Amino acid sequence: VVLAGNPKIFSAGLDVPYLMSLGDDRDALRDAWQAFFSAARALANCPVPVAVAMEGHAPAGGCVLALCCDHRVMADAPIQIGLNETHVGLAVPEGVQHLLRRTIGHRRAERMLLVGAMVEAREAHAIGMVDALATPGEAEAEALAWLESLERLPRAPMLATRSLSRADMVHALSPGELDIEQPIRDWSHPDTQQALRALLAKLGKA
Repeated sequence: VVLAGNPKIFSAGLDVPYLMSLGDDRDALRDAWQAFFSAARALANCPVPVAVAMEGHAPAGGCVLALCCDHRVMADAPIQIGLNETHVGLAVPEGVQHLLRRTIGHRRAERMLLVGAMVEAREAHAIGMVDALATPGEAEAEALAWLESLERLPRAPMLATRSLSRADMVHALSPGELDIEQPIRDWSHPDTQQALRALLAKLGKA
C-alpha cells in the first residue's frame, strides 16, 4: 500500500476549523477524534507493508499517519514534518508520543514534543524520522520501489517479522491504551481555546 497526499499538504490530520465549529458538543468531538485514531490504527494494523509518500507538509495528525507506516519517503524540498500539537494548545497523547520515540529515540522525541518542533525534510531524514528523500514529484515512485523490493523476500517470514517488530506500535494505539478522552478534556481549557482561535485567525477562518 502507498499512502500519499497532495504537493502542498500531505495531511494536516484533524480538521481544526471543523472541530471548532462543534463548540461544546463533546460527543461530536469524541467521534471526530475516534475517526482519526481509527485511521491511524488501520495503518498500524495493515496486514501488508505500507509506504508513505510525502510531497507536502505533514504536521500533527499528518505526522501521526506517517509514523504508522513502514517506510517514509519525503520530497527533498522545503517541506516540514512534526508533532506541533503544543503550538495549538493540545497535549500529545502517550500513544502518539510512543510512535515518535520508537522512531527517533526517547530524548530527541521528548525535546521535539515539548516545543512542538517541525523539521524540514533533510533534517527529518538525518534523524531517522523519514527513511528516504526523493526528487520532488517522485516520492510515490520511490515508495513503490521500496515495496517492490520486499517482493523478493520469502513472503511468510517477512510478514511475520514485520508483525512482531510492529507489535509495540499496535499496542500503543489500541483503544485500551490510547486515552481518547485526553484531547476531549483538554479541548475546553482556556489555553487550548486561545491557541486554536489564533490558528483559525492565521488560516483566515476565524
